[in-house]
Amino acid sequence: MVLCDMFPASRYNPFRVSIALALLASALIVAGCASPAKQRARANQDALDRIAEQQRATFGESGEFTIERPADTLRRRLLIDQDLPHAGPESLGADALAPIPHWPDMDDLGATVADESPDEEPLTVLSLDLVTALRVGARNNNEYQERKEEIFRAALSLDTEAFEFANTYVGMLEGTFTEDRSADDRQRGFTETLTLGASRTLRTGAELSTRIMLDLVQLLTLDGDSAYGIMADMSVSIPLLRGAGRHIVMEPLTQAERNVMYAMYTFEQYKRRYAVRVASEYLQVLQQADQVVNAAENLERVAISAERARRLAEAGRLPEIQVDQAQQEELRARDRWLSAQTGYEQRLDQLKITLGLPTDAQVELDEGDLRQLMDQLEDELAARVAALEEETPAAPVNEVELESEDAIRTALAQRPDLIIAQGQVFDAQRAVTVARDDLRWGANLTGTGRAGGRRGLGNASLGNANLNPSEGVYTARLDLEVPWSRRAARNAYRDRFIALDRSIRGVQELENSIKAEVRQALRVLRQSTETMAIQARSVELAQRRVDSTELFLQAGRAQIRDVLEAQEALVSARDALTAAVVTYRLAELELQRDMGTLTLDETGVWIE
Repeated sequence: MVLCDMFPASRYNPFRVSIALALLASALIVAGCASPAKQRARANQDALDRIAEQQRATFGESGEFTIERPADTLRRRLLIDQDLPHAGPESLGADALAPIPHWPDMDDLGATVADESPDEEPLTVLSLDLVTALRVGARNNNEYQERKEEIFRAALSLDTEAFEFANTYVGMLEGTFTEDRSADDRQRGFTETLTLGASRTLRTGAELSTRIMLDLVQLLTLDGDSAYGIMADMSVSIPLLRGAGRHIVMEPLTQAERNVMYAMYTFEQYKRRYAVRVASEYLQVLQQADQVVNAAENLERVAISAERARRLAEAGRLPEIQVDQAQQEELRARDRWLSAQTGYEQRLDQLKITLGLPTDAQVELDEGDLRQLMDQLEDELAARVAALEEETPAAPVNEVELESEDAIRTALAQRPDLIIAQGQVFDAQRAVTVARDDLRWGANLTGTGRAGGRRGLGNASLGNANLNPSEGVYTARLDLEVPWSRRAARNAYRDRFIALDRSIRGVQELENSIKAEVRQALRVLRQSTETMAIQARSVELAQRRVDSTELFLQAGRAQIRDVLEAQEALVSARDALTAAVVTYRLAELELQRDMGTLTLDETGVWIE
């Protein structure tokens, strides 16, 4: 049975057919339309699905991932709760901006994630330990957020490329009123046309498309003829030479998938470098705070020594020149204390910037992190100091002190940046094959079929059209393109080989760089291990020297200069010991980072 039999002429009612077309068009509109909020939510979910899929393919499992930030960010809370100056609403976040004309409603913007801090207590002072600082940085640092957004944007591009191979549907309803005055018999009438179509590109390169058009014509002049037309057509286009083959057709999708993978590896590399950077700046702030304490204690000791020198001078037991030396040393000690305080504030401000916090926010760090690190190394330091005293070599401090060759092999197998560079060589190889394909002849086989007929004001008197495939028109066409000049394609093909060679050299240079980084990290770790022991021993000797010189001064067997020099040596030794401990801990982290073994969880905290 042909489709025209569904509307026999004896039963044809233009009004009913018009109503049917309107209902069908309404159903298509409802099915194909969605609010901006739903479109945003769909795009978000599709991108997250693509990311989870690529995570499983890249790392073997999928983890939590989101780019949505809370409306009440920690930066915003600090600016408001601590009443800090800010440039304007832009500094408080997107929700503080004044809406512009035609700005989407809140429903269109989509829901935001939960606030960072559900409690409403004002943050008059923000207390941070190292773990909390890592988590705060992962949530508030702008570059950290941008790196995550790069993954999301790559996933959106992947979704767009994948949609090129999905079914695509179109629907269009047209209504036209026409009045023709060009002839003696004027014509006036309505034409309604409903067009439905579908198309798809196969992964072999073939393109399929089909379309059906329904016309409804009603004349308002002459005899008031009415008719409907129905026509269907279908076409198939198959590339035979240039552009044929799954590897050519799928290349954009393949590259989009690999771009998501590269973005993930890049983010992993960035997370490791960022975590080490936060740890470095955090521990350096604590180191500077320890220097402030040491400088304050030294100032107190020097002031006591200066006062003692004055009393001894008044008793005639000490030359006046030694009193002047003590007073000068007191001034230098005070200047050191002030410089240490300035350095502490400067390093703390830099840490706030790294964490994405206002530099004038009131932030306190947990000094227990440094004491805990010192306690953890106490036994190892004691063993090292004992070895120094006995002048015998000590055992390795930490199992992370690997042989250079083993460490380098680990780095070459796990470094994300090297994995990316190696993958880009494969990308360059595929680019060569695509450019080579572009040099081929063009040959396309196209088949079309059309059945039925259209109706308009000019042929409404012909009656209704029939959709009978046996009376259709079918064509087959072979297009052959024989290019006389392929200069642009030729040059592009040659350029792809240059790009391939450059990508190979990039892997070689990165490999050398990784080897150098790992070898240097091992050297720094070994050196910092010995330096810790040396400085620990130096502190012991400096303290003993201070005690003995003070006793000798009271007995008249030493000068005030000896006491001052001993005190200076003690504060320098204490500062050097703290610096050595911090350097050792950072050397551990940097070696793990350079080897690619530093593992972080979703919150940005490393897993030992």
